[in-house]
Amino acid sequence: MLSFWKQILIRAIKLDNPNRKITIGSGFQVSNYLLAKSYREFKISLVRLLKDVFLITAGIFSAAFGFKGFLLSNHFIDGGATGISLLLAQLINLPLFVFIILVNIPFIILGYKVLGKSFAIKTSLAIILLSIVLVFVQFPDVTHDNLLIAVFGGFFLGAGIGLAIRGGAVIDGTEVLAIFISRKIGASIGDIVLVFNVIIFSVAAYLLGVEIALYSMITYLAASKTLDFIVEGIEEYVGVTIISTHSKEIKDMIVNNMKHGVTVYNGKGGYGKTGEAQSREILYTVVTRIEFSKLKTELEKIEPNIFMVTHSVKDIRGGIVKKRPLKH
Repeated sequence: MLSFWKQILIRAIKLDNPNRKITIGSGFQVSNYLLAKSYREFKISLVRLLKDVFLITAGIFSAAFGFKGFLLSNHFIDGGATGISLLLAQLINLPLFVFIILVNIPFIILGYKVLGKSFAIKTSLAIILLSIVLVFVQFPDVTHDNLLIAVFGGFFLGAGIGLAIRGGAVIDGTEVLAIFISRKIGASIGDIVLVFNVIIFSVAAYLLGVEIALYSMITYLAASKTLDFIVEGIEEYVGVTIISTHSKEIKDMIVNNMKHGVTVYNGKGGYGKTGEAQSREILYTVVTRIEFSKLKTELEKIEPNIFMVTHSVKDIRGGIVKKRPLKH
């Protein structure tokens, strides 16, 4: 009788190898290597899932604290989709959580097309949980000083958005819209977000008054800088150089799973000044910050101690990165 976990692993092997005839029982023997490999991949995926859940949950409570502890009671707004939600909540006599859901629905649909099913599911759950926290969890009004409200309200809101992004979801859909438009017209994501927020604050200045709009700009600056610090630049792409003896398997993963292009260099490894040199393939690919976490997880499944070098790429033109959506 196979153990419960061994049966799960065999079923996972079957899903990864749909063309192989695999049966559970005495008629099929799974090698220890294949079981060990499947166990390691399952463990990596589970750790990543738990980490994502923790980051998204922490982000939700941080953002909710920024909303209810600072911004809501003082009529300040932020940029992006949260800014639109706050603005509507000030103008229409409905709770904030209603607008958080309604405003983000189009961004969730767009995220499904641009970044894949897993991203859309995580984002939907994060936004629903944020709405539940806003309804049922009480936060005290921390201060009535307008400058402190603007700075620290933006800080906690930006930290919440950044933590959620690190967990593979968003609670503000502006970045998704910016990535989509960037792929269509070639403008940088930062420029698109800036134009989007200029429109929001212009409307806020007209409807809520210039003073509130100016304080709200401080909130946005505090939130955006905090988000950048946590995520290390959502607006940038990441160039990844990979050196591994499993280059073929990694190349197939990047092309078929990540849906990205990859460039292959012929290189030669060295060991000191007089050591032996080995010819090997060097892989180079470019992904977005949101996709980078998934790439690291997939690489770790193939080779736990893989040698990888990353660097920031401000923007790119052309290529598969901008034309084919990631399927999580």
